[in-house]
Amino acid sequence: MTGRTTSSLDKALARVCVRCPLGRRARKQQGGFAFRLVQRVEAGLCPFCRDYERAYGLKAHEHIA
Repeated sequence: MTGRTTSSLDKALARVCVRCPLGRRARKQQGGFAFRLVQRVEAGLCPFCRDYERAYGLKAHEHIA
């Protein structure tokens, strides 16, 4: 995490990632196609995945304990 504070927009975009079916499956399964896809696109392509990491301090594919 970069040390930048999270704005309300960051948190709103992170909520989209939480509800995303692909992200939910990747976090739950921790393997397979969805997991690998989310790993590859989270930082470069998906603004929701980037803000998920910014808001929660976890990568979008990491399992929530």
